[in-house]
Amino acid sequence: MPQWIEVSIQTTHEAADLVAEIMRAAGANNGVVIEDPVLINTLRNSGTWELCDIPEQENTEVVTITAYYPEDEELQPRLTQIDEDLTNLETRIGKCRFGNTCFRTVSEQDWANEWKQYFHVTHIGRTLVIKPTWEKYTSKAGEHIIEIDPGMAFGTGTHHTTCMCMERLEKVLRPDMEVFDVGTGSGILAIAAAKLGAKTVKAVDIDATAVRVAIENIAGNELTEKISVQQGDLLHGTEGKADIIIANIIADIIIMLLQDIPGKLKSGGIFLASGIIEERQNDVSAAASKVGLCVEAVDAKGGWVVMQMRKED
Repeated sequence: MPQWIEVSIQTTHEAADLVAEIMRAAGANNGVVIEDPVLINTLRNSGTWELCDIPEQENTEVVTITAYYPEDEELQPRLTQIDEDLTNLETRIGKCRFGNTCFRTVSEQDWANEWKQYFHVTHIGRTLVIKPTWEKYTSKAGEHIIEIDPGMAFGTGTHHTTCMCMERLEKVLRPDMEVFDVGTGSGILAIAAAKLGAKTVKAVDIDATAVRVAIENIAGNELTEKISVQQGDLLHGTEGKADIIIANIIADIIIMLLQDIPGKLKSGGIFLASGIIEERQNDVSAAASKVGLCVEAVDAKGGWVVMQMRKED
């Protein structure tokens, strides 16, 4: 059974999202965990939880960011990159780390089962329902049920970035549109697009594990004929043009991707860019303008934004 390395960094509230983005950019394809003691205390005292055995958090100044990386030949380069990026971040904004980076070995078997207790049926937008494969749910008229088991890939659908992408898809996707999903992860956005009526969906991810998980989830939703999945770097290797391109990645990768977007969109096509922290919105907007994309809508939630851009004719 493969082994994973749990990497935890303690940082300030102000730098939490930036540190999380650094760890995700280093290859945390399954996402990152942000443990915010202020949020925990707020929830404990809100009355939302009838039973709670989590103690009151005393040290509220420290936020812990945790990510998981496979223990392979890429591990050391990933850790080196994280350390360099954190050093550069502290050069820009000042010291934001508490103590040393912590490491722990985790077996895939343990991790694959333990996290499931936190993932439940979730309603997104007007009609989309994300249902973990191991939970029961009786669908209602008009609902689109997405059966998902993200495994080791990023994409349970509960993160703000994914939720906002799905809500945007509900607003802009029309029947018979062709969609590209860049950095598909678990395949959840590709599946959502197909469920909402897309004619075809081409999903791409650079990570082999994500490709395998996406294929399994697509088959589980009986959408193999509508959705194709391939391993590739961003849009490289995708043929044809799309009515909608989705990329739920991070700001720096989106900026890199933008130069290829106009050539891959049909006239009047839409690009949905997510995984962008609010502080990077202007950077992405400026890069989009340079390649002839007009930002026509922005949604924000929890410090993240999704940007809807249209190809200018």
